[in-house]
Order: sequence, then C-alpha cells, then structure tokens
Amino acid sequence: MAKGDWIPVRAAQGAHSRQAHADLPEGAYEREMSKEGFFGPAAFLYHKRPPTGWTSFEGPLRPRAFDLARLNAAEPSPWAAGAVLRNGATDIRFWKLAEAMPALARNADGDQLLFVHQGEGDLYCDFGRIGYRAGDYLYLPRGTMWRLAPSQPTAILMIEAVNTHYKLPDRGILGPHAQFDPAMLDTPVMDEAFRAHQDEAGEFRVEIKKRGQVSTVTYPYNPLDAVGWHGELAPVRLNVADIRPVVSHRYHLPPSVHSTFVSDRFVVCTFTPRPFETDPGALKIPFFHNNDDYDEVLFYHAGDFFSRDHIEAGMMTFHPSGFTHGPHPKALKNMLSQPKPATDEYAVMIDTRDPLDVGEAAASVENPAYVDSWKGA
Repeated sequence: MAKGDWIPVRAAQGAHSRQAHADLPEGAYEREMSKEGFFGPAAFLYHKRPPTGWTSFEGPLRPRAFDLARLNAAEPSPWAAGAVLRNGATDIRFWKLAEAMPALARNADGDQLLFVHQGEGDLYCDFGRIGYRAGDYLYLPRGTMWRLAPSQPTAILMIEAVNTHYKLPDRGILGPHAQFDPAMLDTPVMDEAFRAHQDEAGEFRVEIKKRGQVSTVTYPYNPLDAVGWHGELAPVRLNVADIRPVVSHRYHLPPSVHSTFVSDRFVVCTFTPRPFETDPGALKIPFFHNNDDYDEVLFYHAGDFFSRDHIEAGMMTFHPSGFTHGPHPKALKNMLSQPKPATDEYAVMIDTRDPLDVGEAAASVENPAYVDSWKGA
C-alpha cells in the first residue's frame, strides 16, 4: 500500500479543551480516538457521561480478565506451559517452575522474553550464569540454550517474538540513556558456579521448539561448555526497579512512553511507580481511549493498581481492539485529585498490532464478571 499523508483535519466544535488530557470542560469526560496507537492523528471527544457506562456487553469483543496465579501446575519445561494469548507475531505463556529444569531449552522460533513474576534462582546459558529475582526481565536471543535452576518457586510470564527479534525503543530527543541506561543491562558471567554446572556428569537433553513443535537432542555431556565469548549479542537482565519512568507534572502521558522492548508487530511497556500529575487541570488517571489499532494486554505484577478495581498481583486483563475503555468507576472519583502523591504499581503491558486469540490456560482461569466492573460508571 502506498504511503501518504494523513487526511488533514484541523477542526473543533462545541465545548472542548485546547490541550489534550487537561482543562476539560466542567463535568465532561474526555475520550481519545487515535490512529496507530498514540502516534497517529487523534480526536478528543468530550462526553456528558463516562464512555464505559454500559449496562451489558456481549460478544467476543468484551474486555476479559484472567487470574494467572490460579494456574498451579509447575511444568519442568517452558514448552509445556499453557498458552495464555497468541497470534502470528507473539506467543504469551505463564509458566511455574518448582525445581531445576531437567533439560535445556532452546527457542528456534524467535527471541524470548522472560518476566520473573515470583521467585529467584539462576539462569545457565551458552554465555554463562546470571541470577534472577522477582521483577527481572530476562532477554534470550533466538537460538540460546538455557536452563533455570530456582532457589525459590518461580513464576514467569513468557513473551515470545515469533520469527523475529526484540529491540529497544527509539527514545528520540530523550536520548539513549533515558528510562534506563544501557549500562543497566547485565549479561551472564562465566564464574565458578557456571564452570561447576559445566562439569556435571551424565546425559543432557536439549528441547528445541520450532514451529510450535519440540525436538529433543541428547548429549553425553553438558553442551553449555563454552569457555568464552565476545560480540554484540547476548542475553541480558533488567529489573523493573531500575527503570526510571518519564513523567510530566502537567500532562498525563500515554502508555506508549513507557515502552521497554519493541518487536515488529507488538510492544512491551513497563509501568513503575511515578509521581501523580500536580497541575490542577491535568488528568491524574488513564484517559478513556479507543482500542482501534492494537489489542491491549496488562499483566499486574505488584502494588496498588490505581486505575482498576478488584485486580490483584498475578492477574491479566485483555482488551481487544475495537471498543472504548478506561478507568473503573472507583478511579474516576480521583480524576483530577489524588489522595496520595505517587502511584505504587508495577505492571507489564503488551500492545499487539494483530488480534490475539485466548489460549486454553487463560480460558481456564477467566473472571467472567470483569466486563460488569464498569457498570454504574
């Protein structure tokens, strides 16, 4: 399709704000309708009532919520973890591991991102050993052989970039050191613990996933036997506590500003504690917006999730593209004034350009009442 300029509209009608997300007409609720997430042209409409004040919502487009913490089975292999959400560009799974993996894993389908929701331990891979703890992102380039050895029971959100890669977002005029300095990206080390792991005797299996199928290769020794490496490609670790969010005291920034990793057809964002906006006219909660180009997924890791009611750590919400969504009625009460100075939440957001299908694991722990939580808004 030929590229061209967006249709040039510059217009306004009725009671409206000149500045998005601030100084709303008295008693009005703002709704953003935009193209390409928050990067294309947008319209801001001002409603008498919250746009989510439905009395019923039927059909496959309804917002959904899943309590992934209720997935109790610990699987020895990441490839045995049940599917949560997936499409042709990404595969999202929730995996619990109680003891060291009996085999190595290798993803031949794409780069893998492991978000550690609970637990701690060590990751052994081609490049050495790296410890992990709750709140860590572990990035594994496609083809890496790896194995987790938990010292505490571990729960992981796995986000695969199917047949492609992860990159860091373009930070534009903020510069490459904003949000987190590349120096914060830790790489594995070849230390004594890694060399001891190399020397373990016996057969070692490598479970390789390709096109969704698993092949098993058996070695009479540990294939993680590299004695050194160098280059520009390696697994990295980043903890959410090391992310310094971009904030504005006069303007509620869109969630895209919190992008942490990007792929070809989706983006991974991280919400971390930040000060609330202090300007009297600025919105202090997420604004109502249309999900017209991206499916939106939010995994709640820790803290007090101020825009959602009855949401606890380990839950995931899924808002397909095509309808308006926004804060729950409880959060709306604090639209222009918050009782505390800052947010207290850690969450992982995944926005996908292509529609997601609900996997069997998520369907088994769905909260069917979630769609009704906006009633009365």
